[in-house]
Amino acid sequence: MRIPKYTRREFCVHSFQTVSLAAMATAITGCGGSSSSPTGPTGLPSLSTINATIVNSAITLTIDTSSPLSAVGSAALVNASGRSFLVSHTGQNTFTALTAICTHEQCTVSTFANQTFECPCHGSQYSTSGTVLKGPATRSLTSFTTNFTNNVLAITTG
Repeated sequence: MRIPKYTRREFCVHSFQTVSLAAMATAITGCGGSSSSPTGPTGLPSLSTINATIVNSAITLTIDTSSPLSAVGSAALVNASGRSFLVSHTGQNTFTALTAICTHEQCTVSTFANQTFECPCHGSQYSTSGTVLKGPATRSLTSFTTNFTNNVLAITTG
């Protein structure tokens, strides 16, 4: 059997083509149909994401009928100025805001069901007040002061 001889350039081109095809096949295999209720790695529904900014140590969100936080019992992941917050609508005019970083190994908590936030990395669960419901986390999520007036939610970030 004769082994073909390649120049260095030909070898690099063929290697790049092979790796590119393998990467494309992996990417295409990972693409699936979308669902109306996307889920996180644990199978729980993923939180809707709201992008905001922190101005003068506060996040201001308008809560209207188009907001993912409009209904009592809803929650969203708010990304603001490089930080992530879990915000939940807990009562007629009450909201809670928590850090979205799990106290176990600092993964971003991103799923929510039955008034429970769950970390996708190791399954720690938290209540809407940030209390640990199920480990391995042992410390509660940090909470932030909220104020809701005239359909505007203000979160004081410290």
